[in-house]
Parts: sequence; structure tokens; C-alpha cells
Amino acid sequence: MATNPPIAEGQGTSTRPYLIRALHDWCTDNGFTPYIAVHVDATVQVPQEYVKNSEIVLNVGFDATSGLKLGNEFIEFKARFGGIARDIQVPVDHVVAIYARENGQGMAFPVPSAPPTAAPTLLQSSDGTARVTRKLTAVEPPPPANPLDEEPAPEPPTPGSPKPSLKRIK
Repeated sequence: MATNPPIAEGQGTSTRPYLIRALHDWCTDNGFTPYIAVHVDATVQVPQEYVKNSEIVLNVGFDATSGLKLGNEFIEFKARFGGIARDIQVPVDHVVAIYARENGQGMAFPVPSAPPTAAPTLLQSSDGTARVTRKLTAVEPPPPANPLDEEPAPEPPTPGSPKPSLKRIK
């Protein structure tokens, strides 16, 4: 039986994994392709050659993945990149958006504010392959951004406009 981490009084567990599963189900039920945008740091296991600006977009549809697990802490699956099967592991709190490829409908989440630092350790598996593990340590979060420095939110699309896309506003 899995144990959950202690919860501060008045707070529940994060809603992010539940919302991700719900939107994944919605996409699948409606014949859409679910995509996730992921903030990449040392805790995210993805092919680094496909990461741009510390972000990667992944197709998490059942046709593109094998062994998909949408857990409360991690999203795990196997997928092919350039014809090569890769193991993917994404901490749920690094998912910054989930949306339908066909119409852009979905939900965005805040970027993790204080990425942990990791000291890599090389371990030898029983099958002879090497695996890198990381021991995480907390770092000080950056000071909060001044909301006056942010650009205004874009206008919603009008009927007949081109296909919507996600845009990160910093």
C-alpha cells in the first residue's frame, strides 16, 4: 500500500496530476492527440537533443507511447525518437501544459519555481547497463517576479483565425 506524503492542515495534495489525467482522458475520448509541454531540468528524463529553451513537447497519446503511467508524482512511458525507443520520466510538477494538438484546448500550469540541484551518481544495474541516479537537494527560490514587468495576456482567438498555439509569456 502506497503512503502519501504528510499534508499541511487545510491543504490537500496537488490537483495537477488529477487535472492532467482528466484532460488526457478528455482528449482520448474525443479523438484528439494529448500533448504535454514539460520544463526540463536535471530531474526530467527525456532525450536532451529534442529539448529547446529548457522545454520539450511530448505526444502522450496511446498510439505514441508504450506503458503510459500517469501517476501522482511522475509520468512514465516509452516512446520512439528517431526510430529509437527511449524511456521517458517526467515529474508531474514539471508539466507546464497539457492540450489537444488538433485544437489547442487544454490547461497551462506554473513553471516550477525552484528547480532542485542534483548530484549524479552512476549505478551498475544487474543487466550490466549503467544508470544515473540523482540525489536532490533544495535550493533557495528566486525572488518573486514583479507583476508590472509582465506583458499583457494575448487576446483570445476570433472565429476563423488560424489554429491556436500555446505561448509562454515571461
